[in-house]
Amino acid sequence: MLARELFPGNYGPTPTHYFMKLLHNKGLLLRCFTQNIDSLECLAGLPKAAVVAAHGNFDSAHCIKCDHEHSLDHVKQAVFSDEICYCTKCGGLVKPDIVFFGEQLPDRFYEQMDQDFPACDLLLVMGTSLVVQPFASLIDAVPEHCPRVLINRERVGEGTGTMGILSRMLGLGGSGGFVFEGDEGCYRDVLYLGDSDDGVRDLAQLLGWDKDLEDLIADNSRAEKSDSKL
Repeated sequence: MLARELFPGNYGPTPTHYFMKLLHNKGLLLRCFTQNIDSLECLAGLPKAAVVAAHGNFDSAHCIKCDHEHSLDHVKQAVFSDEICYCTKCGGLVKPDIVFFGEQLPDRFYEQMDQDFPACDLLLVMGTSLVVQPFASLIDAVPEHCPRVLINRERVGEGTGTMGILSRMLGLGGSGGFVFEGDEGCYRDVLYLGDSDDGVRDLAQLLGWDKDLEDLIADNSRAEKSDSKL
């Protein structure tokens, strides 16, 4: 039931996903690092090269025994038939390329982390609990002069405790978490408390991009309705 619920096609991109696509269209998005496994970033129009799915996604699937790659349709047929998905080559079990607890993150996560974060000049963090490591420590991988904006329903990622220790162990540097206005040492971190969709709409309005964002959402909505009629 869970696999069926999570399978691509049940949900569509949100304004937050389209805001990232808008940043890409304007040549401002270096990379989108995501913990989500639903591939909605690409469904919103982001090219795969612009996305780092730290915990994998449903874009591909492999046999856990022989590593033979299988199509998403092969997995989907088994999932929606309430059957076990077997490898057509060796008979082993096939699973989507999502990272389970205790498994190693994809090599691309570490490769792009080392390449992208030192070059970042503005870090947007949206819709996250910032408790799952090593992803949570990425906020300290940017240069110390880089502004960081948290758009979230609650305050997360503050303090120098576990996050600071892990940041130093991973060689990420930084101050060990966000320091927001009103706290000692605040000089670059901004907090927007609220829904991420509301946050990106407010940000788009401040930038004079509100029409661009709404047009992008409307265009993709029309395209989805057209596809559903085919």
